[in-house]
Amino acid sequence: MSAFSTADEIVIQRKIDATKLHSSTARSEIEDVYEIPRCARWITSNSYERVALQFPDKIMRDAARVAERLEEETKKKIAILGDTSYGSCCVDEVAAEHFSANSIIHFGQACLSPTNRLPVLYVFGHQEIDVTDCIEKFCSLYSAEDNVVLIYDTEYAYVAESISSQLTPYFKNLTASQLDLSNTGLESFCSENTSSSQENNDLNSSASVSTDSQVSVFRKCGRLFPNLSEQEFNESRKIFYIGEESLTLSNLMMTFNKCTFCCYNPSLKEIVKENVRSNKALMKRFHMVERAKDASIVGIVVGTLGVVNYLNIINRLKDMIKRAGKKSYTFVVGKLNVPKLANFMEIDVFVLVACPENSLLDSSEFYKPVVTPFEMELACNSNLEWDGNYVTSFADLLPGGSSYRELIIPDEEVADVSLVTGKMRNIGVSKDPPETMSSVVLRSQALGVSTIKADSAGEYLSNRSWRGLDQQLGQTPVTDAVEGLFGIAANYTEKPTNKD
Repeated sequence: MSAFSTADEIVIQRKIDATKLHSSTARSEIEDVYEIPRCARWITSNSYERVALQFPDKIMRDAARVAERLEEETKKKIAILGDTSYGSCCVDEVAAEHFSANSIIHFGQACLSPTNRLPVLYVFGHQEIDVTDCIEKFCSLYSAEDNVVLIYDTEYAYVAESISSQLTPYFKNLTASQLDLSNTGLESFCSENTSSSQENNDLNSSASVSTDSQVSVFRKCGRLFPNLSEQEFNESRKIFYIGEESLTLSNLMMTFNKCTFCCYNPSLKEIVKENVRSNKALMKRFHMVERAKDASIVGIVVGTLGVVNYLNIINRLKDMIKRAGKKSYTFVVGKLNVPKLANFMEIDVFVLVACPENSLLDSSEFYKPVVTPFEMELACNSNLEWDGNYVTSFADLLPGGSSYRELIIPDEEVADVSLVTGKMRNIGVSKDPPETMSSVVLRSQALGVSTIKADSAGEYLSNRSWRGLDQQLGQTPVTDAVEGLFGIAANYTEKPTNKD
């Protein structure tokens, strides 16, 4: 057993490599980096009494000092959300409600998924960037006639206007995107604090753009694109992205997969063209659609409790999967990992309901494929066909969304051929239930008894050799609770009892 255990001395003396963690921000820089004055004004102007602060893990070291400064400035009750239920890019309204908070301040990178419970203030931070070098790289890539869209990660929002204002005089066809903050409670804050133009720029002032009736605005991926439509994001459109490789970039590349992407990495000061990687990713996702078509038992994994309409898409998935002749089960497991989903081996494919950036999960390490709601709909809804466009936001699949299609599923089973296995498969509910065969047993080519695939999780569980612990209700004697072992897992010790 020595190969599977660790001495307690080693466990206690284990050290963490501090170089891999984000260093603490200097006390003199806390005010500027985390925009303490702006946060304090937002809290006091809206009379919020209980405020929750959400930090990603990499800047959690600064959380205590930020909370302390805000309490000093506002005299309000401030709480720190130590660990988010799902991805740190999403606003964790559920954790905030445990504190009975009536507002949230989200720090760091964000996916900007709309919320519907609590008002949110975003503080994206100031990632270092050489603006001059970025502009020079841009000018070396494009000509004055090119149709270019400027998109940036949220942590570079503070320099976005400066970059676009310097490029616009020379590139007449340049479209500068803006962050879509219209559903976060910032709109009223912008209108109440119009005295400072710089502060409105920091807030990105999306309200002034979206409410202008003379400017058509296209919304996608948490961004606003003035004077553009979805059809204009075609092969002739070029996108210049400012930011490092991230889930945000993957989401944008999948959504605008017909456009040519050039990404500027501020930390390396390099330009990378990403079109080849985007094409490979699309082919991989199409393979996932085929795996979803082959599945008989589907697991719906809840990957968010805060994004608007997540319950609606779950209900739609349940109805669609049932009408397609498949079984579905819903799981709430928090942050996903391989061991969690490995507990449900009876599931053929999982469909993850999460924000757009966390939906594109690389499931190569998982035992079963993990697909998106869009891929599941392609597999079940014959009214939706693959045309090269990809949808990462499940809101677009609901009524009123840009990719919404009514469910059209055959009333009876329709034969199809799997592009993965090459075997026949059926889509739809059979009118004639399968007959149970007791006298005839299927045999494989090797003349061995073959295994008939289970139609439900209960049937799969009944075929297991070990089905869990037997409760033995009424047979086990009732005893008083006693204090057990204590210590670390590598070496539990028994606490001495008083014999007095």
